[in-house]
Amino acid sequence: MNDTYIYVIMALLPLSACKLLFQVNPYNALVIRGILGAIAAMVYAILGAADVALTEALVGTMLAITLYAVAVRSSMVMRLGLLENELTEANNDPLSGKLIDNFRQILGKHYMRLDLVPYTNTEELQRALMEKEVHTICLRPEATNQDLVGSENENPTYHTQTRIQRLYEIMQAELSSSSATILSYVSTPKS
Repeated sequence: MNDTYIYVIMALLPLSACKLLFQVNPYNALVIRGILGAIAAMVYAILGAADVALTEALVGTMLAITLYAVAVRSSMVMRLGLLENELTEANNDPLSGKLIDNFRQILGKHYMRLDLVPYTNTEELQRALMEKEVHTICLRPEATNQDLVGSENENPTYHTQTRIQRLYEIMQAELSSSSATILSYVSTPKS
């Protein structure tokens, strides 16, 4: 009997594992991990280890992929706090709509998504940032009653504050000088 197909299937294991190691997009990595588990289950079944194949298919592939998908989906999001009136103006105001689209584009390059979280007043918005309900807040400078010195824009339209250093680095590198926002990093107290 010709067993060449077994060697071909077995060769797919290290190939798919290497492809998985070099994957940048976490969603593509999930798909490749599923393929890797299916190939492993097939190899076990062909070699006569049906119990191991079934365990690999159920636990190693289906359960692991489901848990990874939930983890990736929930961790790859930036929660942006806005005032309710700013959120409704974003639909009508081309500048604020452009800023939100700019955030989505920047985060999309890093396979993240943007969730907009409305708040009724500035104090509640600042509290949400400090209590880690949101990752970033964005509001007009006049709402903060702060003098924002050092801005390239004479009249900046928005002030964006983030409490996560990595998000600050990503946005600082990606935001253009014409984005109509001042970006700042805010250190939050350790819990």
